[in-house]
Amino acid sequence: MSGGSPLSRLPSVDAVLKSPAVAPAVAVYSRPVVRDVIRGVIAEWRIRLAAGGACERPDEEAVGCEALARLALSSDGGLRRCINATGVVLHTGLGRAVLARGAGEAVYEAAVHPVPIATDYATGKRAPRDRLVEASLCRLCGAEAARVVNNNAAAVLVTLTALAAGRKVVVSRGELVEIGGSFRVPDVIRQGGAQLVEVGTTNRTHLRDYEAAIDDDVAVLLKVHQSNYRIRGFTAQVGIAELADLAHRRGVLLVEDLGSGCVTSLRPYGIVEPTPAESLREGADVVTFSCDKLMGGPQAGAIVGRAALVARIKDHPLVRALRTDKLTLAALHATLVIHENGEAFDRIPFHIALTRTPEDLRATAESVAARLRRLAAPGVAIDVIPEAAEAGSGALPTFELPTYAIRLRVPDVPDHDLAARLRQAQPAIFTRSKDGVLLDVRTVRAEDLDLLVEAVGPVIAAARSSAVD
Repeated sequence: MSGGSPLSRLPSVDAVLKSPAVAPAVAVYSRPVVRDVIRGVIAEWRIRLAAGGACERPDEEAVGCEALARLALSSDGGLRRCINATGVVLHTGLGRAVLARGAGEAVYEAAVHPVPIATDYATGKRAPRDRLVEASLCRLCGAEAARVVNNNAAAVLVTLTALAAGRKVVVSRGELVEIGGSFRVPDVIRQGGAQLVEVGTTNRTHLRDYEAAIDDDVAVLLKVHQSNYRIRGFTAQVGIAELADLAHRRGVLLVEDLGSGCVTSLRPYGIVEPTPAESLREGADVVTFSCDKLMGGPQAGAIVGRAALVARIKDHPLVRALRTDKLTLAALHATLVIHENGEAFDRIPFHIALTRTPEDLRATAESVAARLRRLAAPGVAIDVIPEAAEAGSGALPTFELPTYAIRLRVPDVPDHDLAARLRQAQPAIFTRSKDGVLLDVRTVRAEDLDLLVEAVGPVIAAARSSAVD
């Protein structure tokens, strides 16, 4: 280099920002974020050069590459595509249910075009915004009426507020659950302005316990599905049909919170999970459930049941505060249509992942492992092992899904380090660790297998040499 010190000839922030390699990053991370990272890189180079730790200044390309590497490790790029290889099908940290392609396309249409969200096609006049999803829910669940809010916690809250404020709600002690985010059934009841009445014990509750608790102040018997845990052994609980008979004889309402929301029966695959339609047939007056778990749709909470009761819920002021937006309604309607057409196990990613056979999973794992072995550095161990996956998000807590995983082990590289490097890949790969880093193929979609190999390959090719260095 000629003329002046290396320190005086560091590239400017604007020059790096406009360089061909860095300019596209602005659309992903925003100009202020990229500019701040570049400033940080240049400041560190200035310190190194001033201390004599380097004799050559970096050019715009070198600073840009370092800035891009740092940006890739940040969360400032927003919600970017990743691959779920954790073995948890409904991974809360990765957004729970992946929408079916048709539902994703419906979201896109609603996002980029005007849509008659609250306008009637025929008359051009105002119409209920939830009319399409409510009609589908009524058909699927055999309900007289339905309402959708932004999640199931909201569905339970507004239902109890509308039907039981100022009165008592009776619940079995074995059903006073807490789910993710510290959502507790007792807190929701109290927040809704009702008084909680606990009956029975943690492991055993009988019909006589409910009957003894009913007085003139009781408005609702609440049945809560134990979505995220099970009690085994010396247990007893009362079924919906018995509770419905008691409630209606005594002039109170029966509300069931089904939690995970299984609208298409999973019994053909050996999974016994109650459906809203079954609960309503057995006598429940109102049923609430999630739309983003076992339904495989967007985050929303459904309320289905008797028309007069759902009308009272719809009229409550909380409903507006808890309502869903047009993108959710578009995705939910498309998902419900898939269920109505009997196509859930062919088109919805959750149902496809849930019902893959061990034979299919093993063949997939062996095929991917063979491809990775051809890319791996010497010493990297890659083998296929039987494992157990899970539904996740508090759904089907005791149901293990037999699966196969590709286990990666790199000498001198701890599992947590290798897992971190995979999360830094493009796209990011999320895994689990167990005597190595596991890539569970049950939760990797077929369309992502090539991407998985392309992202993992460079990591395991460089991991050994990096560890040695």
